Amino acid sequence: MAVVALSAAVYVCQGLWRAPYRNVLADNVSDQGQFEWMLSYGVYLLQHGSNPFFTTLLNAPKGVNLAMNTSSTFYAVVFAPLTYLTGPQITFATILTLNLAGSAFVWYLFLRRWLVRSGLAAAVGGLLFGFCPGLISHANGHLNWTSGWMVGIVAWWVLKLPEPGRWLRNGIVLGLLCAMGFSVAAEALFFTALASGVFLGVWLLSRRGLEKAKTSLKPVLLSLGVTAGVASALLAWPLYMHFAGPLKFSGTGFKMRFFSEDLVAYAGFPLRSVAGMFGWGSDLAPNETEATSFLGAPLILLFFAAMALLWKRSSPSRRITLRALAVVAGFFFLLSLGPRMRFMGEETGIRLLYAGLEELPLFDSALPVRYALIVVVVFALVIAMLTDEVVRSKGSLIRSRSGRIAAGVAIVAAIAPIAPTPLRTLERAPEPVFISSGRWQDYVSNHGVMTSLPFSLDVAVDSMRWQAYTMARGGDKMFRVPNGYFLGPQNYGESGRHMVGRLGPPDRPTDRLFLRAARWGQVPRITNLERSQARADFRYWKLEAVFLPAQVTGQRGMLLRDPLVQLATDLLGEPEQVDDVLVWRIRPGVDPVDQWEQR
Repeated sequence: MAVVALSAAVYVCQGLWRAPYRNVLADNVSDQGQFEWMLSYGVYLLQHGSNPFFTTLLNAPKGVNLAMNTSSTFYAVVFAPLTYLTGPQITFATILTLNLAGSAFVWYLFLRRWLVRSGLAAAVGGLLFGFCPGLISHANGHLNWTSGWMVGIVAWWVLKLPEPGRWLRNGIVLGLLCAMGFSVAAEALFFTALASGVFLGVWLLSRRGLEKAKTSLKPVLLSLGVTAGVASALLAWPLYMHFAGPLKFSGTGFKMRFFSEDLVAYAGFPLRSVAGMFGWGSDLAPNETEATSFLGAPLILLFFAAMALLWKRSSPSRRITLRALAVVAGFFFLLSLGPRMRFMGEETGIRLLYAGLEELPLFDSALPVRYALIVVVVFALVIAMLTDEVVRSKGSLIRSRSGRIAAGVAIVAAIAPIAPTPLRTLERAPEPVFISSGRWQDYVSNHGVMTSLPFSLDVAVDSMRWQAYTMARGGDKMFRVPNGYFLGPQNYGESGRHMVGRLGPPDRPTDRLFLRAARWGQVPRITNLERSQARADFRYWKLEAVFLPAQVTGQRGMLLRDPLVQLATDLLGEPEQVDDVLVWRIRPGVDPVDQWEQR
């Protein structure tokens, strides 16, 4: 099973492996760049003993609260040796591949341990979740949301909590797992905890006989108490940074009502699938990375048929499990629909469950569309249980041979259309020799501020990439960059603790000029007014130099370089040609008006 899962993961990620240093995920260039930065920061963190939850390397001079971003500290530290030896590009592709394979394999083991007898049935369930449309969609840049293996391991240990006499051990292990899970994917850990709580609550309350319920409840409560103590001790620092640290904010910077599941999307087929190859894919997701459900009508119908069959013919103890799974699936289905019902791409006026939750802590930091992944877990478990009955020749709930054959055909027919196709890739700008050779050190002081053009933001992360690749190589010298692609407060105010989230820092006039030039070729007539504004912005950033490589990567391909050259020259004068980049020095304290006139 491990070989099958790994082979399937390599197949899905083959575009990255063909040219890992040049290819990038076409449907989410920016998030891949952001995660490469996070992985490189792991090398810098270990080398310099820096703060793992706050940095001033980005968004100079304010910095970034990494505890409120998808920093994935666990990956950054564990894979730091690989990042140092091969670069964050290889590390990113490695983790993404292992995440998909590991998710399938861990859930295969989970099923073998807890729910099914057949290895084939466990493999069907494991592969169904590990390569479901939701995980494949998130494979477009999200190392956190493809970490389904973490969810499986935590869920595994949650089911061990009722064991009598093991409450201390189970509580310690689960506390350690929670600390690990928080540093892998904090939002996914919250979903796992919520789903586990609902499942355990229904399961315990469904136990026959008051004494049995009391017997199970005591070790569960004792274990959870130990878990809370261990996890709180290990996560005290990151939780403080998240809830009360500098540059704290609330929300995600994304609109909840937009990033909600469309009701019809559950029955649709994903665009990047076998069905999508035949033109049957449905485009009802907020974007390519958040196509989280798309299970297809055949699989949904099969799920309900399987639930009915298993419920009718299972033992009372198995019915308890089915009931708990059904409640979890229904609850998370409602959460995934968000605060307002969306139908066929349009928002209706129907208020839903999430409308009463979206302002609550934790719920306000989660995108509703992602709750669908827990629904997919339940689908995978139930389909595995049905498959277990199909492959059993004796004692099967499906009594006739023809019935088992028909059920087997139905399983294949329901799963085959959503089988994934490889992730799409495109070429991005190669690392400039100016950066890789270390020549940049001649143009900026150690930990001084320098940037490539345009300034780094969600649609252009090259400046973060050049910094990331420099961090990954180690060494004592580093440069900081203004702006960046991260989540931060809407505005800083005097205290820097404004509570509304957004993508990146508040805009400044000069970075907007360069963005419009790069994306749309807009180069306005530069006057002394713009140069004076640039002086104020450069002073704010403490900027020492800007440079422009031969190519600039955007969200869907290369950005426009010639307008950037024209704009920077009009603003700062003629550049220097250094290796394969153009460089504009910015002398501290010199007005860009005077600097331009002197050149």
